[in-house]
Amino acid sequence: MRIISSCILTLIFAALFSCSQDGSMADSSKPKARGSIGEIIMVIDSVKWAGPVGDELRNIFESDLPGMFRSEAKFKVNIVDPRAMTRMLKMSTNLIYVTTFDDKRGSSQVINSQFSKESKEKAMNDPSIYSLRMEDEYAIGQEVLYLFGNNENELITNLKKNGSRLQNLFEVRERGRLERIILARKNTEAAAEAKKNIGIQINVPASYQIAKSEKGFLWLRQITPTANRPDISLIFHVEDYVDESQTFPENILKIRDSVTRFNIFGDPEDPTSYVLTEKQIPPAFRNMVINDNFTTEIRASWRTNNLSMGGTYLGYLMVDEEKGKLYYLEGFVYYPNEVHRDALREIETILLNTDINWKEEQEET
Repeated sequence: MRIISSCILTLIFAALFSCSQDGSMADSSKPKARGSIGEIIMVIDSVKWAGPVGDELRNIFESDLPGMFRSEAKFKVNIVDPRAMTRMLKMSTNLIYVTTFDDKRGSSQVINSQFSKESKEKAMNDPSIYSLRMEDEYAIGQEVLYLFGNNENELITNLKKNGSRLQNLFEVRERGRLERIILARKNTEAAAEAKKNIGIQINVPASYQIAKSEKGFLWLRQITPTANRPDISLIFHVEDYVDESQTFPENILKIRDSVTRFNIFGDPEDPTSYVLTEKQIPPAFRNMVINDNFTTEIRASWRTNNLSMGGTYLGYLMVDEEKGKLYYLEGFVYYPNEVHRDALREIETILLNTDINWKEEQEET
C-alpha cells in the first residue's frame, strides 16, 4: 500500500506542478530538442552547486568512469544560473533543475516559482518526494528532471538514496538516443559472420568493417581516416562453458588476454606488439543479468606488449548455460590524448544489442 500511495502522490504532484505552467500540452509545434550525446544542462544556484548539494550531484553525474588511465566523467555537465536560462538553453535535450524550497536566493526563487503552492505542500508533507520527470516540456525529445527538497538536508538524503537510479535514468536514455543514430544502417555481412562463427546475433553500424573472422572469433574495426575520430575495434569470442570459475575476475582477464594475445597486434608485422590488459590501472568488474544470462562487465585499460600503443576497453563476459557456451564481447579504443567517454558509450550501445541466445532454428521459422 505504501508503494501505491507513493505513486498516487507523485501523479498528483505532477498534476499540481503542471497547473502552475502555461497549461499547454506537448504538440508538434514545439522545436526539436538539441544537445550532444551525454550532455546535461544543470540549472542550479551557484552557491548551492558549490556546497554539499553540488558535491552529491557531482558524485552522481560527474563521477569518474572506472578502469580509465585518466580521469573522465560519466556525463558532460554544464552549469547554468536559473536567471540566465534562454529560449535556446530551454531546448536542450537533457535539463535538470535543482532547488530547495527554503532557499531565498534569487536564482533558486526562479525555479521555485514554477511550483504551485499545492505541490510545495505535498513535498512538505512527504519528504520522500524529491523528483519530477517531464518529457517534451519545452522541446520534442526532451527529458526535464526537477530535483527538489524542503531543505538541503532532505534533498541530499534523497540524492544519496537514489543516486544510482538517477544515473541509470540518463545512461539508458542516452544509449537509446545513440542507438537510433548509429544503428540506422547496419553491417549485414558482419552479422552473418557472427552467426556463422560465434553463434550469436549482433547489430553493428555499417561503418565497422571485418578485420578478421574465423571459427570462434570475430574482429570488427571502425578505421578512422583522420586523427579527429577514435579508432574503435569490436571483438567477439566463444568457448565452452565448463564451470563457474571461468567467471572469476582473474580468469576473465586470462580469457581476454589470451584472445588478444594471438589475434590483435599494434603492428601485424611485429609479433611482440600483441595487446594485453594494463594491470597497473585496476580493472573494474560489475556483475549483472542480461536477458537471463549471467554477465560480468569489465572496464579497463589496454596496451601493446611493446608499449607502442594503448587505450581503454569495455567488455562483457556472458554465460549461456542452456547452450553450454561462454561469450566474451569487447570494444577497445585507440584515441591518444583525447576523451574516450563517447567512444565507450558507443561500444556499450552496440554490445548491449547483442543476442547470445540466438539459435539457428530462429532463421528457419
